Amino acid sequence: MGITVHSEAKGLIFDMDGTLSDSLPVHLATWNAIGKKYGFKFDPEILTELTGRPTIEFANRVIEQYGVSETPENLVKQKQESFWELAHLLTPIEEVVSIVKNYYGKLPLALGTGASKKSAEVQLKALKLEKYFDAVVSANDVTRHKPEPETFLECAQRIGVEPRFCQVFEDGDLGIAAAKKAGMFVTDIRKHINYGEWKHS
Repeated sequence: MGITVHSEAKGLIFDMDGTLSDSLPVHLATWNAIGKKYGFKFDPEILTELTGRPTIEFANRVIEQYGVSETPENLVKQKQESFWELAHLLTPIEEVVSIVKNYYGKLPLALGTGASKKSAEVQLKALKLEKYFDAVVSANDVTRHKPEPETFLECAQRIGVEPRFCQVFEDGDLGIAAAKKAGMFVTDIRKHINYGEWKHS
């Protein structure tokens, strides 16, 4: 059985990385490039563990784990600029994007991502999905990130739907926990997706 929309859902909320966008291979490539520059081999399990968290937390983890002599802000800048340059390599996760397109104009749609505002905009543009979302909530819009529910609660508020009638589509453990804390229907898309060259464990 494929991904379905809950019969009681009145608003749909989508994560970005790994849910709408098969972006994890590109994220891995950019972290590998940073690792080559600073002399460490990036562990892809960090992506699995921190998916849904802001990039600054990835940078802090890299500095701590690999003893990198750099500020987290500079690592974030390098990582994001490299990612934006490679945005043309992003591919949509069609099983999820098809839901967005099928429900566009029928139910309010929101994007709730741990990515920065610019990264969300870059990805939506690369995937030609800019027009579909009534609200976009990025890492810049909240202070308590996934697994806290603030991102998704802000999405619900912006689209004018009670949290209990929102359905969240997610691929990350932290995002799934956030959706549950928000009291929303939650769909773990990993059960339905064949990812690209790098897969979730």
